[in-house]
Amino acid sequence: MKTRTLAINGIIGALYVAVMIVIAPFGFTNIQFRLAEIFNHLVVFNKKYFAGIVIGVFVSNLLLSEVGPIDLLFGVGHTILSLSITIFLIKNISSPVKRMLVNTAVFTTTMCIISWQLYLVLGLPFWATWGFLAISECIVMAIGIPLMHTLNKRISLSKLI
Repeated sequence: MKTRTLAINGIIGALYVAVMIVIAPFGFTNIQFRLAEIFNHLVVFNKKYFAGIVIGVFVSNLLLSEVGPIDLLFGVGHTILSLSITIFLIKNISSPVKRMLVNTAVFTTTMCIISWQLYLVLGLPFWATWGFLAISECIVMAIGIPLMHTLNKRISLSKLI
């Protein structure tokens, strides 16, 4: 991995953690408004952002999660799986906005993984929790689309790394 790629992924991970620290009270409940999830859209511009996003999720869950180490397995696993599915699905889509819409759909759908975790650990009702998680994830990711689209126009996210 090139030094530039490593450094940018470190910055992405650190930014993810910083945002999570600020919104921690709203980031680890059954209604999660994790604004840092907007960083998931970076992978639609360049798959090299994958590591930075995963590092951010890992460190955030390690430091801030109230459900313990199991959140590393489920949370990081959810991110790795969702990013991988997105990368696979967007191969033939050229529009960044359409790619982010696919990414939003993938992350919204796969929130069932986090719902399963909360069901196992806290006994929360699976379907209701999945519904709340899916809605909150969809809202955050949808808010991220115009933000990332604007950012991409200014700094060309595909070429930054």
